[in-house]
Amino acid sequence: MNNSLCFVLMPFGKKPDGAGRIINFDEVYKQIIAPAIADAGLEPIRADEEQAGGIIHKAMFERLILCAYAVADLTTANANVFYELGVRHAVRPWRTVAMFTEGMRLPFDVNYLRSIPYALDDAGIPRDADANRKKLADSLKAARNEANHPSIDSPVFQLLDYLSPVKVANDKTDLFRQQAKYSADARRAFAAARKQKSTTAVNDVLKGLKPLGELEAGVLVDAMISYRALEAWPEMVAFIDQLPTEIRETVMVQEQRGLALNRAGRGDEAEETLVSLISKRGASSETLGILGRVYKDRWEVARDAGNEDEARALLDKAIETYLKGFDADIRDAYPGVNAVTLMELHDPPDVRRGELLHVVRYAVTRKMAARTPDYWDFATLLELEVVARDQAAATDALGKALAAVGEAWWLRSTLRNLGLIRKARARRGETLPWADDAERKLRKKAGLDETLG
Repeated sequence: MNNSLCFVLMPFGKKPDGAGRIINFDEVYKQIIAPAIADAGLEPIRADEEQAGGIIHKAMFERLILCAYAVADLTTANANVFYELGVRHAVRPWRTVAMFTEGMRLPFDVNYLRSIPYALDDAGIPRDADANRKKLADSLKAARNEANHPSIDSPVFQLLDYLSPVKVANDKTDLFRQQAKYSADARRAFAAARKQKSTTAVNDVLKGLKPLGELEAGVLVDAMISYRALEAWPEMVAFIDQLPTEIRETVMVQEQRGLALNRAGRGDEAEETLVSLISKRGASSETLGILGRVYKDRWEVARDAGNEDEARALLDKAIETYLKGFDADIRDAYPGVNAVTLMELHDPPDVRRGELLHVVRYAVTRKMAARTPDYWDFATLLELEVVARDQAAATDALGKALAAVGEAWWLRSTLRNLGLIRKARARRGETLPWADDAERKLRKKAGLDETLG
């Protein structure tokens, strides 16, 4: 990081615009923004709010304030981008360049900004990338050429001429640059540790870092998901409980604490964590989905112990919790597919499952159209089609899931639900040989014995 830093404010991945077109923002960054910044002799540093679980943290504000230059993509009027742009305009009078997709109607509050339009093809990929890259690079170069007498582009400073820019000591900027590099190196180290599939490797990375209170939220979240990827549930809980309060008490981290507690066999504490989170911060599909899993696990324990009345009540409680989660956000298929599956396990099967199945299927296919599909999308479809007894659709989803799998525990999660469906149907005297075959293929991919239990 030898050049001046240019902070990039923009959405991640594939997102729909107001007209329903899917825009590939990662390609916009790769083909237009990053090379344009480099052409202008600057170094890009991209916002990481999605990787950090949406946590607004100190490093985010530092990047907005301390980076000498910034580029903001206003396409889709993304709420995170607009918030960050507002912070930037409030503290930096100049060197912020706005851009947007041609044909987009900018919201009133920003439609008077001098913004650079760029073109996309029907697939949401940059068209005429070279020309659009040059426009952005020229604008950044012009800003650099005005270094001594920069033009004011912040409407806050344009309209309120009695304000003074924030003055930042050079040592603060230098320290920020060092921390940005430090955090990038730390996150690469955690990625390498996950590839080693070693909890010890994750621990070793943490031992080599600064105290937790001095690390960026993105680094802390990377450490947490490293434990999760390795299914090191007790270590994950212990790590979360050591985090700084402002990180530990966020919704996302408390949800993950509930998940880890449940997987570690501490279901009562998991329920307490999640119920408390809902009472303080409100219900969401994610929180209710994890809470539904807590009740689902308890149902299995009660069923296996022969406590039929308790098991029936817990199954009903799990179904209703998952249903509330899906109702909270029908774009989130996870609680929906779990509700469908548990309805199939009910004795007799819950009659609502047929209607709900179609809604969940629609939700996941729309989500897949809005971004690059992942393993969980295909696994969800596989589970739905097994419930629907649609062999052709299930076979298609199975093949795509096998091709997209990343971690072994993903497969075990899918196998668990398919096994529950198979056993419930067997008790009713029903078999589906093709569904059994799908389980065997998943078991083989996971490195497990292909014998169905």
